[in-house]
Amino acid sequence: QVQLVESGGRLVQAGDSLRLSCAASGRTFTNWAMGWFRQAPGKEREFVAVISWAGSSTYYADSVKGRFTISRNNARNTVYLQMNSLKPEDTAVYYCAAKFGVPSQAHQNFGSWGQGTQVTVSS
Repeated sequence: QVQLVESGGRLVQAGDSLRLSCAASGRTFTNWAMGWFRQAPGKEREFVAVISWAGSSTYYADSVKGRFTISRNNARNTVYLQMNSLKPEDTAVYYCAAKFGVPSQAHQNFGSWGQGTQVTVSS
């Protein structure tokens, strides 16, 4: 099992940038795909971005494509989500998740989750 701890969430204004981090521990990071999901009040958890173990494959939700970038540093067991041009509709709790093997956009396929970090974008 992988333990995940997110950080970096805070209150920002529309148009600002923010970088979230997710530190993984507990076992080797090898061959684990990492994803970011978010959940706004009253809404279901939704996919944001995912990255393969080697970082060679990335996928994004249409709503964040071109604004968000997922990356990882395997030497530091850390995955990042760079968020630019933030909008009020990006307000949510952002969760980091891990799964063994190939990337997926379905949260049901991820077995390890962090506690979440709150991102609030004011208009």
